[in-house]
Amino acid sequence: MSAKASVGTDVRAPSVALPLRFILTGIGALLTGCAWLVLRPDLLATYHYNQYVIAATHLFVLGWICSAIMGSMYQLVPVALEARLHSEKLARWHFALHVTGFVGMVVMFQNWNLKYVGSFGSILALGVGLFIYNLVRTLARIPRWNVVAFGIASSLAWLALAIFAGLYLAAAKCWSFSPFEPLAQMHAHAHLGGLGFFVMLIVAVGYKLVPMFALSEVQSARRAGWSIVLLNAGLAGVFATILFSSQWKIVFGCVVVVGLAFYWLEILAILRARKRRNLDWGLKYFLTAVALLVPVSALGAVLAWPQLPLTPLTAQMENVYGFLAFIGVVTFAILGMLYKVVPFLVWYASYSKAIGRGKVPSLAGLYSPTLQATGYWLFISGLLLTSVATALAHESCVRAGCVVLLASVIVFAVNIGKVLIHLVRPRIEPLVLKPTLQGVA
Repeated sequence: MSAKASVGTDVRAPSVALPLRFILTGIGALLTGCAWLVLRPDLLATYHYNQYVIAATHLFVLGWICSAIMGSMYQLVPVALEARLHSEKLARWHFALHVTGFVGMVVMFQNWNLKYVGSFGSILALGVGLFIYNLVRTLARIPRWNVVAFGIASSLAWLALAIFAGLYLAAAKCWSFSPFEPLAQMHAHAHLGGLGFFVMLIVAVGYKLVPMFALSEVQSARRAGWSIVLLNAGLAGVFATILFSSQWKIVFGCVVVVGLAFYWLEILAILRARKRRNLDWGLKYFLTAVALLVPVSALGAVLAWPQLPLTPLTAQMENVYGFLAFIGVVTFAILGMLYKVVPFLVWYASYSKAIGRGKVPSLAGLYSPTLQATGYWLFISGLLLTSVATALAHESCVRAGCVVLLASVIVFAVNIGKVLIHLVRPRIEPLVLKPTLQGVA
């Protein structure tokens, strides 16, 4: 199957409007979140356990990351695993519940009205339930299971647990019945979503997208399988040990790192065997996110050390850990993925029926590689500056770094806008037929 068919032109794919509504909602939330950090740099320059940080975090995690990932999964899962999406109608209901839920949660977190947080969280959870049910029914139709399918199924299970843990947290705050420490509960919940849903998906999708766009294939199915198994086992242990404030969390953290090491080795093997020598910017974004897992894993291992003292610096390093994980690894991976998904969606909707009837632009002609490169380097610069400034609790430098990040996201949004214009004003030129040579009598 070609790359084009694999992403956007397969009959198993849903209508293009379905994933696009999630993706565009996510981009709007990302722009809003970055602007919020520019206006409130203290959210990163102070310790993360307060209502405003929690509100901003849920805007990024639910509004941006979940929206973009869920929209992309509605497109990628059916075609990648060769099974038609179970129900587009359920997906449309999911979108309405999702937007209502995350917007309400962010507002109520900011006002610290936890009863209403629970109410809007329940609405969001209902939408997530529809999403999981829809994809589980889709997975049940696949003709054969592989490492990508197992990774996606694992991520859905962790997403369900993360949502349940979030609702439990809200209820525990309202009625003060939980036997667990509040901070431990929050950190355990964050790892269920961040590591279980987001990173697991990056790993699973990476085994599909990297070979597809580098013109290669998975080199060792066993190594890829072990990466999924170890990530699942490590996360289960990390969640339990964080929740119970156990010193064994460093052990299970190392299991996660070993699982990621298998993933890195396999990705490197895939790239070494590739037939396409030059990597496009979308793939560079994604692979940079994979590389950023290295410093994030190292920092996580340090913070999990049992004898690590709680000082102002180590407290700020927890902020850096979360920032690099969600804004560095996950956001960078999604930006790269969207540079693949959105152009295919738009090209298919605007030009697939015009093939052979007119001259249509190529996929690369829908967006600007110059803007892709500009956004890439702005994002790297902003990420580095913001991370250092966060570690030093320096508000002015945090703001400067977030300004650069916001500029990068604006560049991304402009480039995606260039792609979306083709939905409204397709550029189809008439075919120019070459005159045939007539025989000379």
